[in-house]
Amino acid sequence: MWLGLDLGTQSARCVAVDGTGQVLATAARPLTSRRAGKKHEQDPEQWWSALAAACREALGGLDARRIRGLAIDGTSGTILLADAHGTPLTPGLMYDDGRAAEQAAAVNAAGGAVWEELGYRSMQPSWALPKLRRLLENGAGHRAGTRLLHQVDLITWRLAGHQVASDASHALKTGYHLVEASWPHKVMAELGVPEGILPDVVRPGSVLGTVCAAAADATGIPEGTAIVAGMTDGCAAQIGAGALAPGAWNSVLGTTLVLKGSSPHLVRDPAGVVYCHRGPGDNWLPGGASSSGAGVISQHFHGENLDALTEQAAALDPDAVAYPLVSTGGERFPFRAPEAEPFVLGQVPTRAAEFHAYLLGVACLERLCFDYLDHLGAPVDGPLTLTGGGARNAYWCRLRADVLGRPVRLPQQAEGALGMAVLAATSSGTSLEEAAAAMVRIDREIPPTPARTTRYTPVYLRFIDELTRRGWLGQAVADHARRRAAQ
Repeated sequence: MWLGLDLGTQSARCVAVDGTGQVLATAARPLTSRRAGKKHEQDPEQWWSALAAACREALGGLDARRIRGLAIDGTSGTILLADAHGTPLTPGLMYDDGRAAEQAAAVNAAGGAVWEELGYRSMQPSWALPKLRRLLENGAGHRAGTRLLHQVDLITWRLAGHQVASDASHALKTGYHLVEASWPHKVMAELGVPEGILPDVVRPGSVLGTVCAAAADATGIPEGTAIVAGMTDGCAAQIGAGALAPGAWNSVLGTTLVLKGSSPHLVRDPAGVVYCHRGPGDNWLPGGASSSGAGVISQHFHGENLDALTEQAAALDPDAVAYPLVSTGGERFPFRAPEAEPFVLGQVPTRAAEFHAYLLGVACLERLCFDYLDHLGAPVDGPLTLTGGGARNAYWCRLRADVLGRPVRLPQQAEGALGMAVLAATSSGTSLEEAAAAMVRIDREIPPTPARTTRYTPVYLRFIDELTRRGWLGQAVADHARRRAAQ
């Protein structure tokens, strides 16, 4: 039995899975946030208490002696400072806390050459290193023995009873050099980041230690269980979907659209909107997170009967299309445009027609994401899995397959916690690909309907024409998308 632990924005989750992928038990506890403008914080102690309670509930009816290992994922870029004993000194600054704009400029001035070598070119204010510099400038790191912890590092410290190494996936947004497998010490010194504040870093899948007696009492996880270095939540969901072969992709449609794929080589993006994690093996995991997605449905159709709207929209099948931007801060993938705002092309005389326009808009944006990735040289022609809340709408999944013109797979169970259980299983000596093949179950595959792909291609081209006309999408990318459509 393997445990996958997941720290999301709204909940902490524990999933127990056997070697065939059978989910034996699952439990979750809510997490609360403090938001104000660009500020987004959580209490790190809540992460531990919520996760421990979820573990106790999930394991309550199981033979915990079967547990052989665990791994944990967390939100990308979430950090805190702790003292030498692992006690938090600051709140957890969450993945989208955007208060470090001034520090991001300094971070990019000092480390721009390194960030370009690693393929993402620049760091955003919400990334971990700008937030760390902001904490240090505000005096939070003045105590001797202060440690930088990524979100999951607090949990692995509590589980082991002492500090253990961080994983390279969470360390990416703190500036860890994934090619050289070391911190860029010259850059850190220029930024005033003390050498001793940074954790040791290992590859995901490495065994960090074992669960101590105190943690066993708190969680119900047996003492001596292997603690395996995890990955960020997006990578965890990718593993849970089994999207690990070169050219395979997982498209997560939640509030926003997140794409994660697998490549045999590092994908470098001159625009800095795509960046790569290092896989547990020799592969790279390129991906991007849009500011558009299914969040437009809750924004525009809150409280309405979505099943009825879907049925009506499917019957109408109109060709109006809406740009499904969720954020008020513009777009970040597949192009960066802080000034971007939503729009609708075509007539939407009814609620069902408007609803369909947003479903179609997400599908068109998703197609543009793949055209952009292909433009960068990322392999994109492998299997595609759809996960996230949006994948529960069967018509939407079919529409996405038709707009993309490629088959899509729907896993039986795809979530970050499952991905971490799969990663934990590699501690037995099996490869990640072998563990995923045994534990990830595909529910069904939806092939595209060629006639509908042909019908929607002009809609897609009209969509990218409008993005280009507004100055948000670069001409070279738009031309590449048109060439692919012509093929």
